[in-house]
Amino acid sequence: MDMEITFPGNLKVNAKFGKFDVPTDQRKRAGGDETAPEPFNLFLASIGTCVGIYVLSFCKERKIDTDGLKITMKTERDKIKRMLSKITIDIVLPPEFPEKYKNAVIKTADLCAVKKHMFDPPEFEINANIG
Repeated sequence: MDMEITFPGNLKVNAKFGKFDVPTDQRKRAGGDETAPEPFNLFLASIGTCVGIYVLSFCKERKIDTDGLKITMKTERDKIKRMLSKITIDIVLPPEFPEKYKNAVIKTADLCAVKKHMFDPPEFEINANIG
């Protein structure tokens, strides 16, 4: 997938790919205008929404009612490294969710492609070209 990253003003940085334009900004205390999520928050949202599509698809394939289904995600930071040390994902299942599928839906959520890339990261190559 190819993306073009543009700079529409102040600390806004947008990613354009296909027909989508994804805006980002920084919070006001960092000098931004707080008009869009910060890039790192989009990264975290990509994990949660990736898990979400796997869980939603699991339920739809089994015709399980998804009313009340949601996912919550909490993060913990290592104060010394100033990086995330733990991500906890809780799948809140509807009351009528069949008990027999509980472990299976957890295993399905674990298949999230974004999460998998964190354990087997790609190589990064960064170039600078004038022009």
